[in-house]
Amino acid sequence: MVTMSNPDIRDRNRPQAGQADGMAQDDEVPVRGTWKSSLVMVPIAIFMCLVQTSFAAARYGSSDPQFLWFMFSTLAAIPSGLLLLARDRHPEAVFWGSCALVIAFPFDSMLALMAMASLLARRSSRAVTVRAIAAGGAIALIAQLRDALNPPDASLWHVFFAKPHTGGNTGTPIVMLVGETPIIITAAIAALISTAIAALVGLHLRSKAIAASAEAKADAAASQAHTLQADLNNQQLADAIAAEAHDTLAHSLSLLALNASALQAESDKLCTMTQSSEDAVRTRADSIAQQAQQIRRQAAGALDEAHTIIDMLRHPEQAYVQLAPSDDTALTRESLNALITDARQAGMRVDTWIDIQQLSELDENLGKIAYRTIQEGLTNARRHAPDAPVALQIDALPRVGVHIHISNPLTAGEHARPDRTGNGLTGIAARIHSAGGTCAYGADEQGVFHIDARLPWIGSATGQQSNVAGLA
Repeated sequence: MVTMSNPDIRDRNRPQAGQADGMAQDDEVPVRGTWKSSLVMVPIAIFMCLVQTSFAAARYGSSDPQFLWFMFSTLAAIPSGLLLLARDRHPEAVFWGSCALVIAFPFDSMLALMAMASLLARRSSRAVTVRAIAAGGAIALIAQLRDALNPPDASLWHVFFAKPHTGGNTGTPIVMLVGETPIIITAAIAALISTAIAALVGLHLRSKAIAASAEAKADAAASQAHTLQADLNNQQLADAIAAEAHDTLAHSLSLLALNASALQAESDKLCTMTQSSEDAVRTRADSIAQQAQQIRRQAAGALDEAHTIIDMLRHPEQAYVQLAPSDDTALTRESLNALITDARQAGMRVDTWIDIQQLSELDENLGKIAYRTIQEGLTNARRHAPDAPVALQIDALPRVGVHIHISNPLTAGEHARPDRTGNGLTGIAARIHSAGGTCAYGADEQGVFHIDARLPWIGSATGQQSNVAGLA
């Protein structure tokens, strides 16, 4: 019985070399033979070609002209087996060349069947598969029947069915145990079985390579998705840190600027009162001292906030903890009073309408967004309309959620540019929308700038997952 040697699979994810015109074929399968498989396949193919040729040449004497042809065939068997070394680069050419060699020379079909298995492993086209199996089966059938039809002394198949110790070097004529018909039928069946085995080996190697390639692509896609998710998380963290820096530093620095302006105004008034009574001068001096104390306190707070931002940049793994809601940024009566008091001490005129209930039951992440919205609204008014009164309305009830409305008249310069907005309001609006709320801002026809924001009372799971950056 003819046996097959399975070529190994290696570097399945690498593109096959030797592609026509440098372009990969659509039906190409990433299968590459190893040196170990070549070390098995090539010697077996050469050996089987030499055996078949030597048996066929046994009926001719050295003086017979046909004997020279078989001598040439014996020499051609060695390079013919080496043809399998090119199966990676040119599998189709190797297969059809092997078929031609088996037909032209009295070779065994092993060479063609190995080439067929290699071709089936490397090409997934149905047309190529059908042609290769049909041609390989025909070549195997021709090669085996050619040997079976030779005289008994010149046939490998006859040796299998000969009586032991007859023929060959024994000096006695070969004695057959069966007739010619069983030998021919057996040779034909063996040819078909060996063709089926070679086809199954090739198809098995192909399926393994395709599965490995698909798995590699899936792993690459998963790795890319993981990388993109990590990049997204890093970007969200950077956005959160940037938003925290804007919300805290901008608020503190705007208070500093406003108090510095007030201090300058008080100093100018003091200069004009040098000839006034001592009590009036003392009163102005006390006011200036209070303003200076306020500026000192706010500068220290801004410095602490800057250190917090720098720590988050140095230790990003701890940033999410630092960005989480805290007592200072939660929407509570105390935090609101502190925020409004700071604004009024800086010279802002803030009129408030506050109706809040059961704030302890408010989602803490939504509470922080609400707090940042109020903070940004006051900061925006202080920056663009420092002398204008500000109306602040806050409604926080479980049945309606959180409603924040901030309005202030625009100054003359800002009235000419009513659409002027910074990154702060844009970032606040994005965070509110990601949390499932709504936010609108802009100036009306009367030149009054409005910020109107609404947030739910309880955040959804989806909103919390998508609002990682919104914690700030």
